[in-house]
Amino acid sequence: MNLREIQNIFKLSLNNLYDADETAAIIRTVLMEVLNYSPSDLLLKNQEVVSSETEEQLLNILERLKQSEPVQYVLGYAWFCGLKFKVNKYVLIPRPETEELIDWIVKQNKIQSPNILDIGTGSGCIAIALTKQIPEAKVVAMDISKDALHTATQNALINNVDVKFLEEDILNPVINEFKYDIIVSNPPYVLQSESKTMSSHVLEYEPANALFVPDEDALIFYKAIVKYAGIHLKPRGKLFFEINPLNAEDINALLKANNFIEPLIKKDLQGKDRMVMGTKS
Repeated sequence: MNLREIQNIFKLSLNNLYDADETAAIIRTVLMEVLNYSPSDLLLKNQEVVSSETEEQLLNILERLKQSEPVQYVLGYAWFCGLKFKVNKYVLIPRPETEELIDWIVKQNKIQSPNILDIGTGSGCIAIALTKQIPEAKVVAMDISKDALHTATQNALINNVDVKFLEEDILNPVINEFKYDIIVSNPPYVLQSESKTMSSHVLEYEPANALFVPDEDALIFYKAIVKYAGIHLKPRGKLFFEINPLNAEDINALLKANNFIEPLIKKDLQGKDRMVMGTKS
């Protein structure tokens, strides 16, 4: 088969799972990865016949995609803030909204060599991106999952950064004397009830413990992190959260009730309340 025929097979197979733009993006990503092609190569070489080995590889990838497995897990990596991250069933796929959080933190930081803590690091994308964008920062990242921390450690090596990783449960944290200038977290925040409207790409493949919280205790992680930050942030230190838009005002109130001044809710590019920042008094 030539490249155009393969593309058509992918389109016919995936159109019932994704919209046209998503399907096109997935096809482009897979072909560029497998064939080591540029976007222009895909246009200029669409009559090129692929080898039988490559055809088999592409069709095997397609079979996994047809089962709703995200392309990032099929290929084993995702891009975030221009960096390549290994991803697997133990970590969430990094989202574009979290890139906006990184940008906000970098713009808000006024300290030459800040001490930064990332709580619930997963793939390590936040900690590693911040280390890249604030090279003089000293970054620590924690997670409860050994498997996630193993993946994050690999990602730090891949991206040639020095991040200290800790295995720790923020719901039962170890209290010490260390103080940070910035604490950031993108904790689980999707309500269990929201799972009814979510796609199988997420529900069947991404780790549920990194996604969901019970409806009756939606702020469980935010409460724990705010309490922890009250001890471990320096005066005027900043706490950043990625949030569920449904809980924006409640999280804002939580910060105020715990002596964080100037809490600010920030919208993402889709106009949804997606981030919150508070400053320790």
